[in-house]
Amino acid sequence: MSTHLVWFRADLRLHDNFALAAACRDPDAQVLALFIATPEQWKAHHMAPRQAAYIVAQVNALRQALAEKNIPLIFHEAADFAASVEIVKTVCQQHEVTQLFYNYQYEFNERQRDAAVERVLTDTVCQGFDDSVILPPGAVMTGNHEMYKVFTPYKNAWLRRLKEHMPECVRAPESRNTSAVTDAATIHFQYPQQPFDPALFPADEKAAIGQLRRFCQEGAGEYEAQRDFPSIEGTSRLSACLAVGVLSPRQCLYRLLAEQPEALNGGAGSVWLNELIWREFYRHLMTYFPRLCKHRPFIDWTDRVRWQEPSEALIAWQEGRTGYPIVDAAMRQLNATGWMHNRLRMIVASFLVKDLLIDWRQGEQYFMSQLVDGCLAANNGGWQWAASTGTDAAPYFRIFNPTTQGERFDKSGAFIRQWLPELAEVPERAIHQPWVWAEKQKVEINYPRPIVDHAEARVATLAAYEAAKKHGM
Repeated sequence: MSTHLVWFRADLRLHDNFALAAACRDPDAQVLALFIATPEQWKAHHMAPRQAAYIVAQVNALRQALAEKNIPLIFHEAADFAASVEIVKTVCQQHEVTQLFYNYQYEFNERQRDAAVERVLTDTVCQGFDDSVILPPGAVMTGNHEMYKVFTPYKNAWLRRLKEHMPECVRAPESRNTSAVTDAATIHFQYPQQPFDPALFPADEKAAIGQLRRFCQEGAGEYEAQRDFPSIEGTSRLSACLAVGVLSPRQCLYRLLAEQPEALNGGAGSVWLNELIWREFYRHLMTYFPRLCKHRPFIDWTDRVRWQEPSEALIAWQEGRTGYPIVDAAMRQLNATGWMHNRLRMIVASFLVKDLLIDWRQGEQYFMSQLVDGCLAANNGGWQWAASTGTDAAPYFRIFNPTTQGERFDKSGAFIRQWLPELAEVPERAIHQPWVWAEKQKVEINYPRPIVDHAEARVATLAAYEAAKKHGM
C-alpha cells in the first residue's frame, strides 16, 4: 500500500484543497496529514499573536475534520523553516511515505524551504500545487512574456484569461477506508497568543463558508457603495480566512458568481472581484520579484528617501495618539481587534509615511505584528502603494489629508466616537478637529493636539521624495 502525506501550511481546510484532493484520489492509499509550527520563523516574520491564536484554532478544527475522514494529523513544532525540512524528512521515513503533497507558497523563504525538502526526499515523490491563487503565476503575462507592473492592464488580461478557462474547484475528500482515527490531544503552539473575536473572524471552516455565502448574497452587490465607510459593515471580513487558507480564492469566486452573476462583466459584485484580483496581482508580483520579500522597494530610487528617525512620533501613531481622529480611531481598532478597515489602512499608511516621513517598513512591520489577517504579499503591496515605492503605486505627490479623509469617509464621526470615547462630547461638526472646538469653548478634552502640521509635512515630504528622485537619476 502506498502512503501519501499532505503537508498543510497556509491552506487549513478540507474543501477545494488541491494538495489534499490529489493525495486522496487513490482510494487504496493511506493518507496522513502534517502540520509544523515554526515559532522562531514566525517571530522573525513578526507574526501577530492574534494570528497565531487564529491558526491554532483553525489547526485544531482541521484536525477534528480530518479525523472524521479517517485521516490523522501529525503535529510537530520546529524552530524555523530549516528545522522543518528535517522533520518532513523524518516523518516521511518513519511512515514510509511514497508521495508528499503540498500547496505552493510564493514567499522567498517558503520557496527556499520547499526546494530544500525536494532535495532531501530522494525516495519520495513531491507534488506541489498552485492552490492559493485563482490563476497561477505565469498565467497572466504581457505580450513580451513579462509580469505586468500596472494593475489595470493586469486585471484586464486576468479577466480575459479567466473567461477562457475557469479553474477547477474540488470537493472535500470522502472518508478513507482505513481504521478510525482516535481524537488526539488539543494542539498548542509555543508562540505568544492573544485571543481573537470569533464574532468577527470565523473560527472554523464551516463558519467561514457560511460567512462567505452571506456576504455574497447580502453584501457583495452593495460593496462598491459601502466599502469605504468604516462605520458600516460593508466589507466581507474574510481576509483572515484567505490569509491562513480556511477559504480558497476559488471558493470566493464561485460563490460570488453564483450570487452575483454579472460580476465578471462589470456588474454587481465586480468591485469585490477586483479585490480578489488585487490579491492575485500582489502574489504574482512576489513570485517574479522576490526582492519584495526582502524589505526592498520596487522602485529603486525611493530607497534614497531620507526618512525621519522613528522616535516618539512612531509610538504616537502606533498607539493612536496623533491628534488626527480618523488616524487614531483606525489604529485603536487595529490594536483592539487585530483588523483594520481597508480605507483606513490607506489613510494611516499615508499619514505615517507622508505626514511623519517615517520609513514605510516600520509601518509594514507593525501591521504584521498586529493583524489577524497578516499576509506578506497583501501587506507589502498595500504599504508600497501608500508609500509610492511599489509597482502601480500612488504617485509620490499624492498625499492624503487626514482631516479631509475623515470628513469624507466618517462625516458624522460615528466610527471615531466608537474608538475615541474621549471625544464623546465633541459635536458632530467639530469631530474632525476637536482641538479647535475645545479652544473656542475653553474646555479641556483628554485628546492630544496634532503632532504634525499637515501642510508643513506635505512640503517636507515632497522635497524629500524629489531629492531622492533627482539623486537616483
